[in-house]
Amino acid sequence: MEKGMASRSWRCQSQELDSVEETAEKPDTSEPVFEEEPSPSTSGSSDAEFPAPTKKLNQRLALASVAVAVGMFVATRGAGAGPDLNQLAAGAMQYDAAITNGRPTVVEFYADWCVVCREMAKEVYLAEQNYKDKVNFVLLNIDNKRWAEEVEEYGVGGIPHFVFLDSDGVEEGSAVGKLPRSILEENLAAMARGDKLLPHSGVVGRVTEPGQRPAGFTAPAVVEPRTHG
Repeated sequence: MEKGMASRSWRCQSQELDSVEETAEKPDTSEPVFEEEPSPSTSGSSDAEFPAPTKKLNQRLALASVAVAVGMFVATRGAGAGPDLNQLAAGAMQYDAAITNGRPTVVEFYADWCVVCREMAKEVYLAEQNYKDKVNFVLLNIDNKRWAEEVEEYGVGGIPHFVFLDSDGVEEGSAVGKLPRSILEENLAAMARGDKLLPHSGVVGRVTEPGQRPAGFTAPAVVEPRTHG
């Protein structure tokens, strides 16, 4: 009988130990170890987080887009942007008037298809703004037969080709190709003072050659002086 009681007691202790071990092995999942961000749901609750576009919301977005575009435009203009080459040519003084008004003159020979001329349009415009009250600015299109004599007289090859004339229309110097604005402005300052010697003459930069005309290019049919120079 004592053996039976001892056996039952041993089995009870064994079951209790097994129960303790199982309890120790199983983690307590009643409280999470860390909290996770709730993932976006595709249920109806997402409508509350991301409301459907409304007319008022669309108007606000449109106004915001316009404001950004205007800001970028103003920033570009404020950075010194000027007119393009055609606008610069259209606003230039006529050659015949320039060489007879008693002021020194800068003549730029150019072409509509000239890559370097387009690149320099902004620099020429900015220099012109600083000296337009003292120096004439003229642009002559080499494709305009009206200026064939001047193209030959000043030996125009690569463009842009700048010719600097004194107040009597006499050439003081020239420069060819893409130039820093500082060179233009230093020459303009000397011309405005009436100096006979220019600080920069004979300077040659990167040019566009006449042979680089686009295939199929047709010169302007009208050869009036104001046809782009």
